[in-house]
Amino acid sequence: MDANARAHDHSPETGGRSLLLLALLAVAPVVVTSVLGSLATGPNIPGWYASIAKPWFTPPNWVFPVAWTALFALMAYAFFRVLRGDPAAPGRGRAIRLFLVQLVFNAAWSYAFFGAQSPLAGLFVVAALWLAIAATIAAFLPLDRLAALLLAPYLAWVSFAALLNATIWAMNR
Repeated sequence: MDANARAHDHSPETGGRSLLLLALLAVAPVVVTSVLGSLATGPNIPGWYASIAKPWFTPPNWVFPVAWTALFALMAYAFFRVLRGDPAAPGRGRAIRLFLVQLVFNAAWSYAFFGAQSPLAGLFVVAALWLAIAATIAAFLPLDRLAALLLAPYLAWVSFAALLNATIWAMNR
């Protein structure tokens, strides 16, 4: 069996461990992002966040962890699909870097909005996050169409979050 064939053989003897490693590489940065975001968010929900004015369309607090859990799962699976693709595919390295960059902005938003208690700072970060997600989707598309589509709900949620963030800023400045 040639090297190329072995690289795509996912039998338990040859590729099972490499698939597990790729899955861990896909899940780990997403979990780290989730944990870092939670560390900044959680302590500020009952005090600061509860005390600020929010628009009528603000979801109840329980919706956020449910939505984010689903979105983080979709993100990890999308990243896994790209990681398990052809390592020599044009644009793959850029797509991986963009995915990691958007994760940094994802965590940074929690620190800007909740940690710094600054809806204005959050607004700047969520704008950068939105652009990074859109760029990631565009970079994933030629590599794995399903991976790109799996990020669409994330972009939609961040679009809603940006509207919510902007409205909170406007109501509390």
